Amino acid sequence: MSGSTDWRALALTAGTAAYGPQRIVCLTEEPTEWLYLLGEERRIVGISGYTVRPPRAREEKPKVSAFLSAKIDKIVELRPDCVIGFSDLQADIASQLVKKGIQVTIFNQRSVAEIFSMMYQLAAMVGQEAKGLALIQGMQQRLLAIERAASTLKRRPRVFFEEWYDPHISAIAWVSELIGIAGGDDCFPELASQAMGKDRIIADGGEIVARNPYIIFGSWCGRKFRPAHVLARPGWDNVHAVKNRQLFEIKSAEILQPGPAALTEGVEQIHRIIMDWSLQYG
Repeated sequence: MSGSTDWRALALTAGTAAYGPQRIVCLTEEPTEWLYLLGEERRIVGISGYTVRPPRAREEKPKVSAFLSAKIDKIVELRPDCVIGFSDLQADIASQLVKKGIQVTIFNQRSVAEIFSMMYQLAAMVGQEAKGLALIQGMQQRLLAIERAASTLKRRPRVFFEEWYDPHISAIAWVSELIGIAGGDDCFPELASQAMGKDRIIADGGEIVARNPYIIFGSWCGRKFRPAHVLARPGWDNVHAVKNRQLFEIKSAEILQPGPAALTEGVEQIHRIIMDWSLQYG
């Protein structure tokens, strides 16, 4: 529902911006970052407490949710005309809000294509489809350029992306895709299609050793990645990435949020590290 309840006022309004939600609560970081990039941050009235992008959002907007929980009463007090969330993991939050009469949009983007689709849909919701499409196409052109550069590699490194360490959890779909675009080969591509982390668990670390990655990326869901932890793992001494100290952190906010950050800063970091590896070992 738009901020205006009078269709006559809408009839007199030029453009489409007035038709979209005017008071938005974002339960995850990626819609917040995208709305800021679109210049529509004025619509945001509440954000996730995990939001770090853009930094100013934490100073300007009230924090009303974690990931699996939310301050329902606080959200209701903010009078949102749309709450935007991510995935079935926020289904309980969405259900509580719907029962309060609040409109909820839950996206479930898991691939690069689905992230772009989410971004376009959200841009259209706030009347910024043209600007959104221009930004999206710019990101797509950069991904194509990265992919072209990666195609010149004589050898593609095997890459293990560790989303969690105890137990080991491997890369989700969009991360696996971005590794491929950047020039690497995900060590566990068969697990990437599994949406839930519990279905990407590698219970036996020996399986990772056997696949012998050349590069290991750690992004431990908000906890700082510790290369020393990996170096100390029993039986990992002969893993190429361990022998050559090719252990790198990609911050969760820059790769595990299925939005603009992963498609820009996240993939850029992965690509740079892979190209540097190629110069030394390719």
